[in-house]
Amino acid sequence: MGRITALPHLRQDFAASLVVFLVALPLCVGVAVASGVPAELGLITGIVGGLVTGFMRGSSLQVSGPAAGLTVLVFEAVQSFGLPALGVIVLTAGLLQLAMGALRLGRWFRAISISVVEGMLAGIGLVLIAGQLYAAAGVEAPLTGTGKMTGIPGLLADSVSSSAALASLAVGAATIALMVGWNRMPKRVRAVPGALAAVALATLAVPAFDLPVGTVQVQGLLDAVQVPALSEFGGLATMSLLGTVAAFTLIASAESLFSAAAVDRLHNGPRTQYDKELMAQGTGNTVCGLLGALPMTAVIVRSSANVQAGARTRASRVLHGVWLLLFAALLPSTLGLIPLPALAGILIHAGWKLIPLRALVALWREHRGEALILVVTAVAIVTVNMFEGVLTGLALSVAKAAWDASHIRLEVVGSDADGVRARLSGNATFLRLPKILDSLEALPEDRPISLDLSGLHHLDHACRTALENWAERHSSSGTEPVRLTRTDEVVTAAP
Repeated sequence: MGRITALPHLRQDFAASLVVFLVALPLCVGVAVASGVPAELGLITGIVGGLVTGFMRGSSLQVSGPAAGLTVLVFEAVQSFGLPALGVIVLTAGLLQLAMGALRLGRWFRAISISVVEGMLAGIGLVLIAGQLYAAAGVEAPLTGTGKMTGIPGLLADSVSSSAALASLAVGAATIALMVGWNRMPKRVRAVPGALAAVALATLAVPAFDLPVGTVQVQGLLDAVQVPALSEFGGLATMSLLGTVAAFTLIASAESLFSAAAVDRLHNGPRTQYDKELMAQGTGNTVCGLLGALPMTAVIVRSSANVQAGARTRASRVLHGVWLLLFAALLPSTLGLIPLPALAGILIHAGWKLIPLRALVALWREHRGEALILVVTAVAIVTVNMFEGVLTGLALSVAKAAWDASHIRLEVVGSDADGVRARLSGNATFLRLPKILDSLEALPEDRPISLDLSGLHHLDHACRTALENWAERHSSSGTEPVRLTRTDEVVTAAP
């Protein structure tokens, strides 16, 4: 037989798919458990991400599935509206993503301030870490982000006097330590993903040492599927549920498209088609919603593993979905052996990686306004909720952009008996018109004035009219009129 030209890179894609499967498996389960839903729902979302979204065009090498970045939002939604409403929320968000992709709005997500996105991820990371500390100790976490953060000292104090809590925390801490040090292992050992190795070792250690540690509850793949009932769609008439849908749509879309941009920097293959990628994500979320599963996004951890493992085409991510499906169908009882604190350790590690400490330090040195937006967005997410926190960051970003766009400076470059030479630089907009006029009217009226406008990046109609009116009335009687110039060219001269 001749070479199969339809899949010219099957060998590379097959090998990469196995790596991605091993990375995705513990994350799918861990995200589901942390979201307060059955573990199987995480696997269903991973399967849909491979078998449905994986087939579609957009970004050829990035891999989709349940993401740690949506864990906090999903947990809040399930607590507020119940598990049956989750399918409605995810389905509606998927349909909105499809509509936005059809309207070619995907590229506009690239215009969202990177400080808002990083602040969002930092806020998610902080809440995720705080919440999973309770899971690592085997106790129930407070519902609010503030409650999670302020309750940590009491959690640690109570754990000291509980042998069960100490054993559980030890398993979680060992999981984190193993993942942190995994990159220092020999190359052959690192062929196994760190998260999978940590979960496997914890799964063996718990029964070997007879540790009093909780494990994942298993109910079966088909039993976990919850097709939304028609009655659940009535909740879309409430503003609270619609706000949650908007948050899912915004955050899932932004995370996926920013992940696509990051993945494009890792390989030299075809670039992402953002509108098609948004439609692919929307299709996947629509299917996940119909199955009552977790929402999906493109996940940078799995995507980078896919690229580094040598994937060449979409076949690798489709095959990873096949392996997830086979595991869920043939070995579902294996999930019941996984210790919960090991999954908590994986998510604490993932949450820490969401906090952009290096980016924050660099922003503080060069753009303090952007650093403040990042911090305020993160704090708002922790203290209020995800949706309002992101809206706060977006509002601050727009306000800062408006402020920067209206920045203007008047500089006197020369002043003597023969006249005053001044220069306006920046952006002359109506927002800064009072400041502009106050500065100009402070110039002497008894000497000729030449005002250079060459430093202006923008001069709107309101400012141009105001400058012309000021030039006409400013000079004293007998004094030469004000000259408005761009370098040597006279733009306007008062009569």
